[in-house]
Amino acid sequence: MAKKKAAHHGGAWKVAFADFMTAMMALFLVLWIAAQDKEILIATSQYFQSPFNSPLDNTSGVLPFESNATPHGGDGAGKSSSNASIDLKSLQALAREFYRLLNVSESDPNSPMQVEVTSDGLKVTLFERSTQPMFVKDSTEFTEWGMLVMQNLSWLIDRQKFRVVVEGHARAGITSGREGYTEWDLSTDEANATRRALTYYAVDPARFMRVSGYGAMQPMPGASPDAPRNQRIVLSLSLSNKPSDLRETKEKGVPPPAEPSSEPAPEP
Repeated sequence: MAKKKAAHHGGAWKVAFADFMTAMMALFLVLWIAAQDKEILIATSQYFQSPFNSPLDNTSGVLPFESNATPHGGDGAGKSSSNASIDLKSLQALAREFYRLLNVSESDPNSPMQVEVTSDGLKVTLFERSTQPMFVKDSTEFTEWGMLVMQNLSWLIDRQKFRVVVEGHARAGITSGREGYTEWDLSTDEANATRRALTYYAVDPARFMRVSGYGAMQPMPGASPDAPRNQRIVLSLSLSNKPSDLRETKEKGVPPPAEPSSEPAPEP
């Protein structure tokens, strides 16, 4: 009589063994994390609560414990700090996007513009480069490049709902066919021309907080007063109601600079 073959037990034991090993690995990770510093515990906890908005920083490993902790009975200052970090990254992305839209290199020392991230927004400096001037020489008429900048800048301001401060700066010793027309007049007129162009394309007039001309009184650091690089428009774009430059002058008790008249000098 033929012998019966031994019963086949299948692979169920393999599944059970795999589950056991997974449980052991999970236990090992829990014990390892529990032995870490408090900062790492906080960061790990927040990561699993919101994995797509990790508090882990690319360079420092974890954020300081105080920056994410909400004090007892407080108003969520820790959360505000975390949101500020997110806003900072968003602003950096906006700055890169603006460079990309205008096909300008961020690292080019002769770039016709400079975009800096500030505590409450962006600071955009538009230079009068000989290769890419914003205005027709010593006038308020935009060049083709200048109009392209205004179009893209107005789109950026309108999309992000920035509040705007426009400052005009001029080099010393400008030449003009209009008698008595000085650096003060030119800087103020170019600042106002910038405001009008931004308003024409997209920006709500109510978003402008100040338009000023500084003449040749604030040259670029290390530059002589008559250096061409002093000819520039500076725009402070703020996400808050009070841009940093206005807030600082208020805290110091210094009134904002007077706005020179944009009217042409009277005929003698």
